[in-house]
Amino acid sequence: MAFRKDLLLISSWIRPRSKVLDLGCGDGELLKLLKIDKNINGYGIDNDVMNIKKSLTNDINVLQMDLDDGLGDFESNSFNYVVLAQSLQVVKNPKLLIDDMLRVGDEIIVSFPNMGHWVARLQLLFRGKMPVTENLPYKWQDTPNIHLCTIKDFMDFCKENNYEITEKYIANDKQKKNLFNKVMPNLFGEVATFRIR
Repeated sequence: MAFRKDLLLISSWIRPRSKVLDLGCGDGELLKLLKIDKNINGYGIDNDVMNIKKSLTNDINVLQMDLDDGLGDFESNSFNYVVLAQSLQVVKNPKLLIDDMLRVGDEIIVSFPNMGHWVARLQLLFRGKMPVTENLPYKWQDTPNIHLCTIKDFMDFCKENNYEITEKYIANDKQKKNLFNKVMPNLFGEVATFRIR
Protein backbone atom coordinates (compact mmCIF):
# COMPACT_ATOMS: atom_id res chain seq x y z
CA MET A 1 0.00 0.00 0.00
CA ALA A 2 1.41 3.42 -0.98
CA PHE A 3 1.11 6.32 1.46
CA ARG A 4 1.84 10.02 0.92
CA LYS A 5 5.55 10.61 1.54
CA ASP A 6 4.97 13.45 4.02
CA LEU A 7 2.78 11.13 6.08
CA LEU A 8 5.58 8.55 6.16
CA LEU A 9 7.86 11.21 7.66
CA ILE A 10 5.26 12.19 10.26
CA SER A 11 4.75 8.52 11.11
CA SER A 12 8.49 8.12 11.71
CA TRP A 13 8.28 10.83 14.40
CA ILE A 14 5.47 9.11 16.35
CA ARG A 15 6.20 6.51 19.01
CA PRO A 16 4.38 3.15 18.94
CA ARG A 17 1.20 2.78 21.02
CA SER A 18 0.74 6.56 21.25
CA LYS A 19 -2.51 8.45 21.35
CA VAL A 20 -2.81 10.63 18.22
CA LEU A 21 -5.26 13.33 17.13
CA ASP A 22 -5.12 14.11 13.38
CA LEU A 23 -6.68 17.48 12.50
CA GLY A 24 -7.95 17.84 8.95
CA CYS A 25 -7.49 14.08 8.59
CA GLY A 26 -8.93 13.82 5.09
CA ASP A 27 -9.56 10.16 4.26
CA GLY A 28 -7.73 8.99 7.40
CA GLU A 29 -4.57 7.91 5.56
CA LEU A 30 -2.16 8.97 8.34
CA LEU A 31 -4.14 7.27 11.09
CA LYS A 32 -4.47 4.13 8.97
CA LEU A 33 -0.68 4.08 8.48
CA LEU A 34 -0.08 4.65 12.19
CA LYS A 35 -2.50 1.89 13.20
CA ILE A 36 -0.72 -0.56 10.87
CA ASP A 37 2.87 0.43 11.70
CA LYS A 38 2.68 1.80 15.24
CA ASN A 39 -0.43 0.30 16.84
CA ILE A 40 -1.62 3.77 17.87
CA ASN A 41 -4.97 4.81 19.30
CA GLY A 42 -6.16 7.68 17.12
CA TYR A 43 -8.95 10.03 16.22
CA GLY A 44 -9.37 12.14 13.15
CA ILE A 45 -11.17 15.45 12.78
CA ASP A 46 -12.52 16.75 9.50
CA ASN A 47 -15.34 19.02 8.41
CA ASP A 48 -15.92 17.55 4.95
CA VAL A 49 -18.62 14.86 4.81
CA MET A 50 -16.94 13.01 1.92
CA ASN A 51 -13.66 12.82 3.87
CA ILE A 52 -15.51 11.57 6.92
CA LYS A 53 -17.14 8.81 4.88
CA LYS A 54 -13.73 7.80 3.45
CA SER A 55 -12.22 7.77 6.95
CA LEU A 56 -15.01 5.55 8.22
CA THR A 57 -14.44 3.23 5.24
CA ASN A 58 -10.76 3.10 6.30
CA ASP A 59 -11.93 2.06 9.80
CA ILE A 60 -10.79 5.37 11.36
CA ASN A 61 -12.50 6.99 14.35
CA VAL A 62 -13.43 10.41 13.00
CA LEU A 63 -15.35 13.40 14.33
CA GLN A 64 -16.98 16.11 12.26
CA MET A 65 -15.72 19.41 13.66
CA ASP A 66 -14.67 22.80 12.35
CA LEU A 67 -11.06 23.47 13.37
CA ASP A 68 -11.84 27.19 13.52
CA ASP A 69 -14.03 26.42 16.56
CA GLY A 70 -10.97 25.10 18.42
CA LEU A 71 -10.44 21.90 20.37
CA GLY A 72 -12.53 22.76 23.44
CA ASP A 73 -14.16 19.31 23.38
CA PHE A 74 -10.81 17.72 24.32
CA GLU A 75 -9.21 17.74 27.76
CA SER A 76 -5.72 19.15 28.26
CA ASN A 77 -2.88 16.67 27.74
CA SER A 78 -5.22 14.01 26.36
CA PHE A 79 -3.00 13.05 23.38
CA ASN A 80 0.68 12.29 22.89
CA TYR A 81 0.62 13.90 19.44
CA VAL A 82 -1.66 16.34 17.65
CA VAL A 83 -1.01 16.52 13.90
CA LEU A 84 -1.98 19.22 11.41
CA ALA A 85 -0.69 17.87 8.07
CA GLN A 86 -0.93 20.39 5.24
CA SER A 87 -4.04 22.06 6.67
CA LEU A 88 -2.51 25.07 8.45
CA GLN A 89 -3.20 27.30 5.47
CA VAL A 90 -6.99 26.73 5.64
CA VAL A 91 -7.38 27.72 9.30
CA LYS A 92 -8.76 31.20 10.10
CA ASN A 93 -6.67 31.76 13.23
CA PRO A 94 -3.51 29.61 13.20
CA LYS A 95 -2.24 30.92 16.56
CA LEU A 96 -5.42 29.98 18.43
CA LEU A 97 -5.42 26.51 16.89
CA ILE A 98 -1.72 25.88 17.59
CA ASP A 99 -2.16 27.07 21.19
CA ASP A 100 -5.07 24.65 21.53
CA MET A 101 -3.04 21.84 19.93
CA LEU A 102 -0.26 22.43 22.47
CA ARG A 103 -2.81 22.35 25.28
CA VAL A 104 -4.29 19.04 24.10
CA GLY A 105 -1.09 17.26 23.04
CA ASP A 106 2.34 16.64 24.52
CA GLU A 107 3.84 17.40 21.11
CA ILE A 108 2.43 18.75 17.86
CA ILE A 109 3.43 18.20 14.26
CA VAL A 110 2.60 20.83 11.65
CA SER A 111 3.28 20.68 7.92
CA PHE A 112 2.39 23.09 5.15
CA PRO A 113 3.19 23.92 1.52
CA ASN A 114 5.87 26.62 1.21
CA MET A 115 4.58 29.68 -0.66
CA GLY A 116 8.20 30.88 -0.93
CA HIS A 117 9.27 27.97 -3.16
CA TRP A 118 11.04 29.12 -6.32
CA VAL A 119 8.33 27.74 -8.64
CA ALA A 120 5.65 29.80 -6.87
CA ARG A 121 7.88 32.89 -6.94
CA LEU A 122 8.58 32.55 -10.67
CA GLN A 123 4.92 32.06 -11.53
CA LEU A 124 4.03 35.22 -9.64
CA LEU A 125 6.95 37.17 -11.12
CA PHE A 126 6.60 36.16 -14.77
CA ARG A 127 2.92 35.38 -15.12
CA GLY A 128 1.66 37.96 -12.65
CA LYS A 129 -0.83 35.42 -11.28
CA MET A 130 -1.20 33.54 -8.02
CA PRO A 131 0.85 30.34 -8.31
CA VAL A 132 -0.67 26.94 -8.99
CA THR A 133 1.70 24.10 -8.05
CA GLU A 134 1.47 20.45 -7.06
CA ASN A 135 1.31 21.44 -3.38
CA LEU A 136 -0.86 24.54 -3.99
CA PRO A 137 -3.15 23.12 -6.69
CA TYR A 138 -6.01 25.65 -6.65
CA LYS A 139 -6.61 28.80 -8.66
CA TRP A 140 -7.08 31.86 -6.45
CA GLN A 141 -10.87 31.89 -6.80
CA ASP A 142 -11.25 28.21 -5.87
CA THR A 143 -8.70 27.88 -3.09
CA PRO A 144 -9.57 26.94 0.47
CA ASN A 145 -6.18 28.40 1.46
CA ILE A 146 -6.51 31.64 3.40
CA HIS A 147 -3.17 31.82 5.25
CA LEU A 148 -0.39 30.90 2.87
CA CYS A 149 3.07 31.33 4.35
CA THR A 150 6.71 30.69 3.72
CA ILE A 151 9.06 28.62 5.86
CA LYS A 152 10.66 31.82 7.12
CA ASP A 153 7.22 33.26 8.01
CA PHE A 154 6.40 30.16 10.04
CA MET A 155 9.74 30.09 11.86
CA ASP A 156 9.35 33.78 12.76
CA PHE A 157 5.79 33.03 13.93
CA CYS A 158 7.07 30.22 16.19
CA LYS A 159 9.77 32.47 17.65
CA GLU A 160 7.32 35.33 18.31
CA ASN A 161 4.95 32.95 20.11
CA ASN A 162 7.62 31.04 22.06
CA TYR A 163 6.86 27.74 20.33
CA GLU A 164 9.85 25.42 20.65
CA ILE A 165 10.72 23.79 17.33
CA THR A 166 12.35 20.48 18.23
CA GLU A 167 12.83 19.20 14.69
CA LYS A 168 12.14 20.33 11.14
CA TYR A 169 12.24 18.67 7.76
CA ILE A 170 12.22 20.72 4.57
CA ALA A 171 11.57 18.64 1.46
CA ASN A 172 11.20 19.02 -2.27
CA ASP A 173 8.43 17.39 -4.29
CA LYS A 174 9.94 13.94 -3.77
CA GLN A 175 10.01 14.48 0.03
CA LYS A 176 13.79 14.21 -0.09
CA LYS A 177 16.31 16.47 1.57
CA ASN A 178 18.98 17.88 -0.68
CA LEU A 179 21.78 20.42 -0.45
CA PHE A 180 19.59 23.23 -1.84
CA ASN A 181 16.89 22.60 0.77
CA LYS A 182 19.54 22.72 3.49
CA VAL A 183 21.29 25.88 2.30
CA MET A 184 18.23 27.87 1.20
CA PRO A 185 15.14 26.07 2.54
CA ASN A 186 12.77 29.00 2.01
CA LEU A 187 13.60 29.08 -1.72
CA PHE A 188 13.95 25.37 -2.51
CA GLY A 189 11.71 23.58 0.01
CA GLU A 190 8.24 22.72 -1.23
CA VAL A 191 6.81 21.23 1.98
CA ALA A 192 7.90 21.99 5.54
CA THR A 193 7.21 19.75 8.52
CA PHE A 194 7.87 20.85 12.12
CA ARG A 195 7.79 19.16 15.52
CA ILE A 196 6.81 21.67 18.19
CA ARG A 197 6.48 21.70 21.98
